[in-house]
Parts: sequence; structure tokens; C-alpha cells
Amino acid sequence: MAVTDAAIDKIKQMITSGELAPGDRLPKEADLAERLGLSRNSLREAVRALALINVLDVRQGDGTYVTSLQPHLLLEALSFVVDFHRDDTVLQFLEVRRVLEPAATAMAAINMPDEDVKELRAILDALPDDPSVEELVANDLRFHQRIAAGSGNPVLCSLLDSLSGPTTRARVWRGLTQEGVLADTREQHVMICDAIAARRPEVARAWATVHVAGVEEWLRRTL
Repeated sequence: MAVTDAAIDKIKQMITSGELAPGDRLPKEADLAERLGLSRNSLREAVRALALINVLDVRQGDGTYVTSLQPHLLLEALSFVVDFHRDDTVLQFLEVRRVLEPAATAMAAINMPDEDVKELRAILDALPDDPSVEELVANDLRFHQRIAAGSGNPVLCSLLDSLSGPTTRARVWRGLTQEGVLADTREQHVMICDAIAARRPEVARAWATVHVAGVEEWLRRTL
């Protein structure tokens, strides 16, 4: 593993130094191994590891390339790891979401194009009058994903997307056990959407905080 780690570091250095840019093809395996002073087996292990976290893209018959290194690609690995969370850490994920979600919502009030605001409203209108818990949670996820995308910050959007998994079960659980969730969720979503449409970032931030904190406080009382 130490040899493989050294190989990973050497390839990483080539990328971070700018020697290899996004989309560039790596030199042939034999040439790169000789140049870096590595065995071909160690190089293969390093390439395999970097491909798993979307830094490299191995194309059969064509070679190995540096990916676009876009945030959504690099943070996919975080999403994979987050899926291994334990139930007793859900509250911690909600606490992180309470920090990030209001900021994204405030940014969306500034950056989201008018056409996307209309689509945000359409997501709310698509929720049936008497939805199932699953329909309510799915609509909630779509609503917040659209807001995160509207923040204009791909890193923040990807982080929030990674955090949505661990909190989904908590949202379903709350929907099944707490009275008034549908009405509260509808009202808060409308207020958030109205604030974004009115370009009032601090109002949007406040309503997003209330919205996320509601799930968090319910879970604190329940645990």
C-alpha cells in the first residue's frame, strides 16, 4: 500500500502542478512508470484508485485521461462514503445541512434565473393535495436540489446533494409520525420560494433555517 500511495501522490502532483490538465491523456503506462520510478503494477493500482474517485477515466483501448475534475464528479466519492452512515449520526448530518442549506437558499435568491424560479414554483404545484409521505419527501428533495443548483456554486450544490441521503430516512420517519408535517412543509416551501422570487436573500435564508431546523428539532426530541 505504501508503494501505491507513493504512486498516487506522484500522479496527483502531475495534476495539481498543471503538468496534466483536465481532459489530458496520461503517457503510456510503460513510459509513465519509468518516468516516475514505479513498477507497472504499482502504477496500475494507483490509476485504479484514482479512477474510483473520478480523478482519472480509464477508457479501454484508448488510454487513461484526467477527468474534467468538476465538483460533482469529485464529490461523488463523498456521497458514496456518506451512505455508510450510522443512524446515530443522522443528527450530525442535519446540523451540517442547517449550516449549508440556508446559505444556498440566500445565494439562490440572488443568482437563480427567473426561468428557474418558475420551475421551482412548478415543483411545488406538482405536489398532490393529499400526497403520500414518499411523494412529499420526493417533492421536498427536488425542491431543495433545484435551490442548491440555483445557488450558482457547484461545490455547495454537490455537498448538499451528498448530504441528502442520510437525512431522507429522517424526513420519511417524521412524515409518518408527526402531525401537521404536510401543512408546515407546504407553507415553508411557499415562503422560501416567494423570498427567492422577490430577491430577498435574508428572508429566504431565515425560512430555510426554520425549515431545516424543524426536522432537526423533531429528531432531537424523538431520539
